[in-house]
Order: sequence, then C-alpha cells, then structure tokens
Amino acid sequence: MPGLDPITLTVIQSGLQQVCNEMDLAFVRSAFSPVISEALDRSDGIYERDTGELIAQGELGLPVFVGTMQFGTQCVIERAKNLKDGDLYIVNDPYLGGTHLMDVRFVKPFFYQGELFAWLANTGHWPDTGGAVPGGFSANATEVEQEGLRLPPVKLYKAGVLDEEILSIVLSNIRIADQRIGDIKAQAAALSVGEKRFTELIDRYGKDTVLKGIGELKQRASQQMRARIKNIPDGTYLGEAFVDSDGVVDEPLRISMKISKKDTELHFDMSGSSPPCQGPMNSVIATTRSSIYLAIKHIFPEVPINAGTFDPLHIKDPEGTFLYARYPRPVSGCAAEVSQRIAEAVFSALVQAIPDQLFAAPAGTSGNFCLGGFDPKRERSYVMYVISGGGYGGNPKGDGLSNGCSTIGISKTTPIEVMEQYYPVLFEEYSLHEGSGGAGKQRGGFGVNYKVRLRRGNAKASMVMDHGRSGPLGALGGENGGVNRVRIESHGDTYIPPHLSKDQNIMIREGDTIRVSTPGGGGFGTAFERDPERVARDVNLGYYTAEEVRKRFGVVIDAAGQLDKDATKNYRGKFSKFQDCPNTVG
Repeated sequence: MPGLDPITLTVIQSGLQQVCNEMDLAFVRSAFSPVISEALDRSDGIYERDTGELIAQGELGLPVFVGTMQFGTQCVIERAKNLKDGDLYIVNDPYLGGTHLMDVRFVKPFFYQGELFAWLANTGHWPDTGGAVPGGFSANATEVEQEGLRLPPVKLYKAGVLDEEILSIVLSNIRIADQRIGDIKAQAAALSVGEKRFTELIDRYGKDTVLKGIGELKQRASQQMRARIKNIPDGTYLGEAFVDSDGVVDEPLRISMKISKKDTELHFDMSGSSPPCQGPMNSVIATTRSSIYLAIKHIFPEVPINAGTFDPLHIKDPEGTFLYARYPRPVSGCAAEVSQRIAEAVFSALVQAIPDQLFAAPAGTSGNFCLGGFDPKRERSYVMYVISGGGYGGNPKGDGLSNGCSTIGISKTTPIEVMEQYYPVLFEEYSLHEGSGGAGKQRGGFGVNYKVRLRRGNAKASMVMDHGRSGPLGALGGENGGVNRVRIESHGDTYIPPHLSKDQNIMIREGDTIRVSTPGGGGFGTAFERDPERVARDVNLGYYTAEEVRKRFGVVIDAAGQLDKDATKNYRGKFSKFQDCPNTVG
C-alpha cells in the first residue's frame, strides 16, 4: 500500500504535535503550583492503543518524560479493566514506568466513535506527596515509603466522574492538600482538551488516514535516527560519570557506560556501574532508559520524537546496579540527578567518536531545594520548591550557555518575584556564579548564585543536588566545571551539609539564609588554545579574576586590566603540556 503524500503526512504530524501543545498550554495556564505553571515541570503526550508507544509529545514537555511516560502508559494498559469513555488513571509508582513519587501521571483512554483509539497521558511535578520531608526530596531516605505516597494505577475518574474516595486517600496523605485540588483538576482538564482536539483532527482527515500517518511517522523517525547513527564510526566507546554520594553513604557512585556502534544501531551496556545504594540515588529502569533516549536526542536534535526515534537504541538492563532499582529502594534523586549523570556518561563516550557534534558536560543538576513550613501572616502551610539553572559545556562552535536549564528538561527557575509573593521568603541575591565555567578552548558557561532569607516563622529545608564533589566533565582536554555549593547561615553560625549538596530537615528560623551556587559547564578543548583576547574580555566582564586566568588559561593580565601578550607567550611557553600548568577549578 502506498504511503501518504508528503503534504498530508506533514499536516498529520503537525496536527498531532498541536494536540499535545494545547494540552501543555491548558495544563500550564490552569495549574495552581508555581513549579508547574511557572517552572514548566510537566509534560503531555499521545500513546499507541495496544503497545503504549509514544506517538507525539508536546514541545513544552520535559525530555526525560519521553521514555518514562511511554513505559508508564504501558504499565497502565497491562492493568486496565472495563474501560469506559471518561475513565482516568492516576499513578506515581516509580517501579511501574515512573521516575520519583513527585512526578504524578494521569493516563486516559481516548475513544473515537465508541472504540479505543489511543491513550492520552501527562505528568506533573507535585510540590509534595507526603513522606519524611516537605517536598519529597528526602536526602537520607533508605526506603521508598519515606519518600511519600505511592500510588499504583487506579481510576481517579470513572466515566467522567471524580472518585471522591480515591481523592480523599490521596489528599489525606500529602501536605498542603487544600492546594493540590487545583493541580489535579488542571491535569485532568489538559487531557480533556486533548480529547477534543484529537477528535477534531480525526474528524477532519479520517481515522484510516491518521492511523496510516502515525505508522509512517514512526517508520521515518527510525530511518532518520539510523541515518545519523550510520555516520558514527563503528566501534566501542567507553565513558563514565559519578554521582557525589547517595545521601547516606558518603562515597561516589560510578556510572560505567560502554556504547557499541555497528551499522545503524547503538548498544548500551552499564553493567559495570556501582551496585544498588542505600540512599535515594537509585534509578528505576524506566528513568535509566529514558536518560539514554534524551542524551541521544541532545546529540541529534533534528530527529522528530516518537517511538521510532528510539528503535535503533538497544539498552542492556543494568541489573545488579543502582541504575535498576527495585522495591523498596529509595529513588527520589533518580529523575532529577542520576538521569543527568547517565546522559553525561553517554556524552563522554561519544565525544571520542563524533567530537564535532558533541560538547563538554553541562551543569547536570536540577538543584532541587525545598523549604516547607507555616506562614504565620497568612495562617497557612506551604512547600516551596526551587529548581535552578547552571552552565552548559563548551562546544566546537562556541562557549557554553550560562544559567541554562537542566539536561533533562526545559524547566526553568520560578521567577523570584512569584516565589516571594507565594512564600515568606526574600531573595537577597541572584547572580552569575563567576569563575565556575570550566577552562577550555571554548569555556563552559557559568552557574548561578542565589541567597534566600526566611522572613517569618520557622521552616525545614531539604535538598537533593549533585556535582558538589566534582564538577561537570570537560571534553578533549578541557577543564571540569565548577562545583555546586550549599551554605546555610543561622544567627551567626554557618552550616555546610556533610554530603555537600544533599541534606534534609534542616531547621530554618526567621532571618536565616540559604545560599546556593550551581555548577558551571565543562570546558571544550585545551585551555591554552583559547584566544588570549577572549580571555581578557572574560576578565573585563568579571567572569574570572586575573589570577584565575593565569592559572587556568595561561593568560597574563596586567595591573591595568590589559592583556600582556609577551608575558602570556612566555607563561604558556613554560609548559610543554597543558596538564603541567597548576590550574585550579573556580
């Protein structure tokens, strides 16, 4: 049977994308929580009727959810019974195609003319799902029950009617429950918008044409990905990345990545990684797989997203490692932190094969910070969740971006004006983390500093971040990026978490401050190859000090702030290798 003509196929592709985009917008505009409405920590998509495979995902959706929502939908399909139009499942079980408990998924069967045609699903990050600490990021958890309420797939809506009993169970087990109903209804409404728009699309072009288009789009995405993989030289490539610690045992966790490329396929083996850990930095298999998907999509961004995109990627299940968590292993750090280390390991392996298409490691942490307490002025409880940007790695064409979003998504920091309006806090600083960009021919971008003061009442602070022990990896001789730092000032005393950027239940009193500095990106290429004029410009802009660039770039800036070309030439000439230079990470 001949395929669709290119124009019709393009229209179908754009129509499917538009359905998902409208779900995204409906969710964002009606959600109550700033982490969804402002930070955009959510996603919407369309999934195949029988297999649950991804058909289309909204452009505003988090990349890490590309794989996990597909796997999560498959788990719902396996358990779904007596489906009716208007049914809607809620699930956040990490071991059933999920991430961590705060990412709550809604999955809805889509009926067309009385028949099941596909599934619609979305994920929203709830500010709290119960557990030991406000916000769910329990840095010291040793079992998943300490992280919050775990829901298997259950029908929250039955034939379009909200099940008040299921709802009461959910709300009775989470903090600030009175504020969650807004997010729940927004999440459900987004899928209702998707139903209407998807129905209109099928009405306009016909059921058979849409189904044919979906099949052809999957096939073509697979072809496009294979064409790009084919340009990678055949061979085996090794990479690695490290998680600072698991929050309980203060030892690094290693991700060992072996990528084998042959013809048009890639095979991924992580079996040499560290064993399961006690703390919450275990990764469920859905997140582990999705992390590889998003890493490859970063490398080949022009390939459209659907299930066919990932056909050429073969992932060996890393059983027996911390990248294949099973119940009851805690997993709150898997989606936001471990996922980014997995992506970094992919980048570090493939930069050897295709250096012109790769880059040094980005900041690689979402900077998860939660502050929960009671506001005496407003007489209500709150949970503030902050995610923060960092530096991107240098690349063959230029320096890394400063204050970019995390590797796993497009989520951004909630505007500080919004947080100050919602919560009893004052942000006293928000600035570039100067010096944090790794030195290189193309330097890394810079992270950010922020300092927040509690204005009234008492609260508890918790954080699950990473790259506090070592910065994001440089590439091809580039220096690693600067590290993440956390510092708490309380009535004259200073507290630095023993695990550097992971801790929980830190008591915060009125007037106390929390200061966070996020990592910079790694440098790309040898720093001594960087044009001294560009280094001097960085100094004049305040990005580095004169002493830093002398040690890290071999560039001498005189007392007047001008480039000393002769001294620079002599200084660089002292070292036969860049590694001999006493460089330091800022």
